[in-house]
Amino acid sequence: MKESSIADLNLALKKKDFSSVELTKFFLKRIEKYNHDLNAVITTCDEAALIEAEKADTRIAEGNAPDLCGIPILHKDIFCTKNVLTTCGSKMLANFCPPYNATVVENFERSGLVTLGKTNMDEFAMGSSNETSYFGSVNNPWALDCVPGGSSGGSAASVAARLAPAATATDTGGSIRQPAALCGVTGIKPTYGSVSRWGMIAFASSLDQGGPIAKSAEDCALLLNCMASFDPLDSTSIQNTRPSYSEKLNKTINGLKIGVPKEYFSEGLNSGTKDVVEKAIKTLEDLGSEIIELSLPNSSLSVPAYYVIAPAEASANLSRYDGIKYGYRCDNPKNLEDLYIRSRSEGFGEEVQRRIMIGNYCLSSGYFDAYYKKAQMVKELISQDFKNAFDKVDVLVGPTCPSPAFKHGTKNDNPVEMYLEDVYTIAVNLAGLPGMSIPCGRVDRKPVGMQIIGSYLNEAIMLQVAHQFQKHTTWHKESPEDFV
Repeated sequence: MKESSIADLNLALKKKDFSSVELTKFFLKRIEKYNHDLNAVITTCDEAALIEAEKADTRIAEGNAPDLCGIPILHKDIFCTKNVLTTCGSKMLANFCPPYNATVVENFERSGLVTLGKTNMDEFAMGSSNETSYFGSVNNPWALDCVPGGSSGGSAASVAARLAPAATATDTGGSIRQPAALCGVTGIKPTYGSVSRWGMIAFASSLDQGGPIAKSAEDCALLLNCMASFDPLDSTSIQNTRPSYSEKLNKTINGLKIGVPKEYFSEGLNSGTKDVVEKAIKTLEDLGSEIIELSLPNSSLSVPAYYVIAPAEASANLSRYDGIKYGYRCDNPKNLEDLYIRSRSEGFGEEVQRRIMIGNYCLSSGYFDAYYKKAQMVKELISQDFKNAFDKVDVLVGPTCPSPAFKHGTKNDNPVEMYLEDVYTIAVNLAGLPGMSIPCGRVDRKPVGMQIIGSYLNEAIMLQVAHQFQKHTTWHKESPEDFV
């Protein structure tokens, strides 16, 4: 069961080779057995999951079950789940049980998927290593002394260790793709607005986007078919007909034009990662694609622009946590000012406080034009670079991360070095484009990811390239040997 694809599990459930209850129990036992090594799952929903699984089995028996009915899934602890702890990896929300589901969770429950629990994450999705969580760091299943990436490290580690067939995740500057790369799984960030953000706790509203993490591109396409929807509750939701994300999977990529940005292979890229990704690109060429080198001249500005825009939006979004409405409240406040100061300083971790302060500074009088307005102008330049590139090619490819997973604690004292872990992924969020990471090899026995970037609303061709690569390679089928 643990190595089966979602497509295979879906077929087996319909053929009644096993029940959803049996499948759910199998993965709940794996979480119980292995999570103490990984710290990837914060909350499990054992009793509720089995009830959901029983309902799924009834729907399957009646012959009216939709695709994926009965498939177990984990949710990143940033998606509100009715009457289940939703902590966002923070002390601020350590006791928060929402009275409603996020639209993403509701979409999956409507289709009969079974919620196993909630995955660990960097606090309020702020981090590139999953070391900022109030509930402790997540370990990479390929090397337990290394980070799994962030902020969706719990989701990526859970899928890599086969604690679940799939998990939801979010991506503000690479937080699906980077942990997917470091954990050797497949993760996709769809076009901004394709997946509802309603009920997804906000970090940076113009950049946040939900998406799935699974073993393969085919699995991600199936999940995205269920996950993506127009939502009138989300003002940024795209009001158009969602395509079938699976429609082009089996089409050849012969004759496809694939762009390789030269900036993604310059100084700062680990030599082993470079060799692995170049070999993967050669595989795409052998499958008939035309490889075209091109330039994204403003890509070097993506990190500084992002670390103005994202903290500015975060400072506004996190202002609601004041010790009064909900969330953490300090003990015995002396007055209102003391309540605000101590609730926020005790409830938020160091990285969150850092970004709130940066954001407030960038939005303050006298600095708004110098920083925030200029960052928005750079964002437009980056978007134009991508538009120019997609006039020449169908997709872009390159490394997802500069290096494989690094050891815990090695970058905690240097925030800038940590921020540069997202140097290849951030521009995609600034432009609102779809991007994904697929496993393409290993360096020192640790996974390496290849990033594929698509044009606006063109996830299908991006998934096509990924699926065709995975049909001719086995990296996505391999799992860490310590989690048999």
